[in-house]
Amino acid sequence: MTRVFSGVKPTGHLTLGNYLGAVRRWADVDQHSADALFCVVDLHALTVEHDPGRVRRLSRQAATLLLASGLDPKLCTVFVQSHVDEHARLSYVLECVASDGEMRRMIQYKEKAARERTRGGSVRLSLLTYPVLMAADILAYGTDEVPVGDDQTQHVELARDLAVRFNQRYGHTFVVPRATHPVVATRVMNLQDPTSKMGKSEDVGPGIVYLLDEPDVIRKKIMRAVTDSGRDVVYDREGRPGVSNLLEILAACERGNPEGLAGVYESYGSLKKDTAEAVVELLRPVQERHRELCADPAYVEGVLRDGAEKAREMAKPRVDAAYRAIGLLPSA
Repeated sequence: MTRVFSGVKPTGHLTLGNYLGAVRRWADVDQHSADALFCVVDLHALTVEHDPGRVRRLSRQAATLLLASGLDPKLCTVFVQSHVDEHARLSYVLECVASDGEMRRMIQYKEKAARERTRGGSVRLSLLTYPVLMAADILAYGTDEVPVGDDQTQHVELARDLAVRFNQRYGHTFVVPRATHPVVATRVMNLQDPTSKMGKSEDVGPGIVYLLDEPDVIRKKIMRAVTDSGRDVVYDREGRPGVSNLLEILAACERGNPEGLAGVYESYGSLKKDTAEAVVELLRPVQERHRELCADPAYVEGVLRDGAEKAREMAKPRVDAAYRAIGLLPSA
């Protein structure tokens, strides 16, 4: 079977964008059609200033929400990155293959480093090198496909480049992965700034719908969403980003087409109301299942423990092979 790997970073509460852009597809498609691994990539959360206790809480919450969203440990492997040492082991080896220039050209590094400097903070070395750790996450498992949003495509391209370079220099060791993209709502935008991604790293904001928001909070945020000048409901990502974002969200909830939905509505108000109700209903079963899982923490812990053991068994032979290929002496 095709092997699929993807993950979520516990830097904030998971959002509607995470769900529509990635998690729902993992549950509905990938775990049924592939040998799929889904990971809470907690090591990536350490690249910026953070509270250790919060990272732990968000890691557990993210894992619980993945299960609540329909990931079935009988069908896929769900685990936490730091529970599998092979990620960090392979990351250093790949750093010895990557170049400084490649790291500094990464768009997310440029953006995040600029924000840190603006705040007067220092930029951690791990912020520069974490794309190599991401490549290690992917390559350790012989991954064929990486389902990602548009903003993560560059990281998969780096993983491809490093795999090809390693194979050419040291012998064939890694599968060269490819990025795959969902058709609708690849990138859900902020309701108050529809030119920016709905990101989970922001702790507060009326433009972000979190998976655990109460129904009334969801309705309020969507009814207050920024729209565009004019009154016609038109799907035009460039010219009408606000209304287009609402149409994409509604289309993703109903598995419809944003262009087709545009012709159904005569006002922004009715579009917002239907979008709000669609989101509330979409998230209702996720929230109900999340409450059930929170009441049974031993189950979640068992899933993560078993998932890490299974992931370790898959990753270790390939990482050991990479160590031998690059010239490291095997341990006794």
